[in-house]
Amino acid sequence: MPAADASPPSARLQAWQVLLGGICALLLTIGLARFAYTPLLPQMHAQAGLGVADGGLLAAINYAGYMSGALLAAWIESPAWRHRLYTWALPLALLITALMGWSTSFGAWAVSRYLGGLCGAAGMLLGSGLVQGWLIRAGRRPELGIYFIGLGLGVAVSALGAMGMGGLGLDWAAQWQGFALLGLAFLLPAWAWRPPVPPVAARAAAGGAPSRRWMLLMLVAYFCAGWGFVINGTFTVAIVEKQPLLAGQGPWAWLLVGLAATPAVFLWDRVARRTGDVGALLLAFGLQIAGVLLQVLAQGLAAALLGALLYGATFIGIVSLTLALVGRRSPANPGKAMARLTLSYGAAQITAPALTGRMVEASGSFDTALWLTAAVLAVGMAALLGVRRGEAEVKPA
Repeated sequence: MPAADASPPSARLQAWQVLLGGICALLLTIGLARFAYTPLLPQMHAQAGLGVADGGLLAAINYAGYMSGALLAAWIESPAWRHRLYTWALPLALLITALMGWSTSFGAWAVSRYLGGLCGAAGMLLGSGLVQGWLIRAGRRPELGIYFIGLGLGVAVSALGAMGMGGLGLDWAAQWQGFALLGLAFLLPAWAWRPPVPPVAARAAAGGAPSRRWMLLMLVAYFCAGWGFVINGTFTVAIVEKQPLLAGQGPWAWLLVGLAATPAVFLWDRVARRTGDVGALLLAFGLQIAGVLLQVLAQGLAAALLGALLYGATFIGIVSLTLALVGRRSPANPGKAMARLTLSYGAAQITAPALTGRMVEASGSFDTALWLTAAVLAVGMAALLGVRRGEAEVKPA
């Protein structure tokens, strides 16, 4: 087996190492390779000549890469190859982050965003499947809340990094390079503490699968979640900055998203223990709708920050609860099951930002796009209610 597949045997790894390595992988593949784009987007508009529509298009290209990665993860059966692709994604995420600042070419940016989407899929799907499988084999609770703390930290790191480097007077290109240098600190533990390839015996012993109806409803719900995630994730800073009295306050909203998301992973795991996974998901969807509508119905910094707080506190809960749930329903290959579900999430992430960019350019406001986002999230809640009614049809794992 190539050296890239080499990883410590399970007996040598501690749970804190596996989880911390996974968190660092998410910080690298999602926090920097993807989330750094959001706080730097206004500077790229102002300094690099990037238009609003093209900014949305680059976000759509990023999610096209994410969907390609999800397709690949859903297609590959070999655990060795899944581990290999996850390993390759770690240094690649570092390189494509640097690429954003090396060129002013839209084509180069598009390549970076597409490859960044592939890396994000590796961190979210392949990495979470490897971590959850390791936790199951180690006899630990197979919740992914701690693992997905990397999402919230990724938002916070991207916001603090942009604010700090901006305060030093660095332009947009230098800030991308700064993020790439920061990524080195995350690459080392992510590489050293990768979960090993699952042993054949463990894979053969697992079994069980969800019903087709259950999966269809979850696909619909996760599509709607993806729509809400990408609109907020791509345009949070721009929505705040577009308000005349809030110019310059956008990075604070993005920082609040990360600060809210970081502890939320623990809270949503505990909510799910009391209400069940579907009950917790319904609550998270409802709170995210409230946060979206708040940005339409109220003006001012307080409303903007509260909307960011509700988004940060809910998006990570929806992701972690959904992926952990589908992973437990498919213990033989949790990463593959997560990838199949994530294809619907990726479909929303491709269409929503491109459509929103066009709507904003046509109307001069984010209001119509936000109303549409709230309606899409409401459809997701309806699908989850269908899941709750049909839970008796789900085969036991």
